[in-house]
Amino acid sequence: MLLDRLFREKPARVAGRALYAAVVDKARSPVLFHDLGIPDTVEGRFESYSLHVFLLLERFKAQGEQAAEVSQALCDTYISALDNTLREMGMGDEGVSKRMRRLGEAFYGRIRSYEAALAPLPDTAALEAMLVRTVYADADASGAPRMAAYIVAQRLTLAGQPTERLCAGEVTWNAA
Repeated sequence: MLLDRLFREKPARVAGRALYAAVVDKARSPVLFHDLGIPDTVEGRFESYSLHVFLLLERFKAQGEQAAEVSQALCDTYISALDNTLREMGMGDEGVSKRMRRLGEAFYGRIRSYEAALAPLPDTAALEAMLVRTVYADADASGAPRMAAYIVAQRLTLAGQPTERLCAGEVTWNAA
C-alpha cells in the first residue's frame, strides 16, 4: 500500500500526457493540412502541435493550482516528445541539445505571438498576419483567414469545457 502511493504517478502528469495525446490526434488532422493549407512539413507539423498545446495552456491560465500543474505537465510532455522526435531522426546528444534550444525559443515565441495576435479579437487581422508570418511563412497563405476562424472556434470550444474535466485529461476539440 505504501509503495503504491509512493510510486503512483501524480494525477497532473497523467492528465498532461492524456491531453498531449489529444493534441497529437487533433494536430495531425488532415483538415489542417488539406483544407487549411498548413504545409505538411516538419515545420508545419511543429506549428500545428505548438498551436494546439498553446490553446490548452491558454485555457488553463489563472484557473488555480491544479490547472497550473496540469499545464506544466502538458508542456513537459510536449518538450519531451520534441526531444524524442529529434533523437528518432538520428540526431546525437549535442545536435539535439542545440536544436531543442531553438525549438524551445520558437515555441515560447509562438506563445507570445499568439497572445498578442489574439488580444484584439474579435478583429482577426492581427491573428491572420501572425499566421502568414509563421504557419504559412514558406507556403500559400490563402488559408490564413480560415485558420484564424479555426483558432477562434477552438478557443470557444475549450472555454466551454469545465476546468475540472480538462484537469482530468479530458478534452473535446471543435469538429472544425
